[in-house]
Amino acid sequence: MSNKKSIKKKRKKDPVRELVDQAMKTSKLNPTEEQKDLIAQIFKFIVVGGIATLIDWVIYYILCRFCNITPLISNIISFTVSVTYNYWASCKYVFNVNDKRSKVEQFTVFIVLALIGLGINELLLFVFNTKLKWNYMLVKVIATIIVMIFNFITRKIYLEKK
Repeated sequence: MSNKKSIKKKRKKDPVRELVDQAMKTSKLNPTEEQKDLIAQIFKFIVVGGIATLIDWVIYYILCRFCNITPLISNIISFTVSVTYNYWASCKYVFNVNDKRSKVEQFTVFIVLALIGLGINELLLFVFNTKLKWNYMLVKVIATIIVMIFNFITRKIYLEKK
């Protein structure tokens, strides 16, 4: 089956893509099919990322607040749990993963990108919480937004079929 036929077949089965189609029909916007696909993908990324973020934040908060673990260590633990969920859900629901790469290679790329995101997150926590004494949850929110944008762009570039 050609790639275009495969994409059309996948679009028809995707309820999020169908919602995007319906929304575009009621609006005055007229995006291309590729733009509609991207809108649906971003929406799915936000939902999957939102769940992963919730997992991350709840574990982070519990470890900091109730277990008296430092924010930097708590962040590493909460990150590890949430990134495992995020990998599974991103590959299953968000990205059209390049099947020419082995699962080990896909997971390795995902983890390397996630570790870079963790490094950005840790740097922001260190500077704004540890050094500047900003509220640890406020810093976590800001860091999450920055890392979320980084994650979508890099995962789209490195995980998807070209």
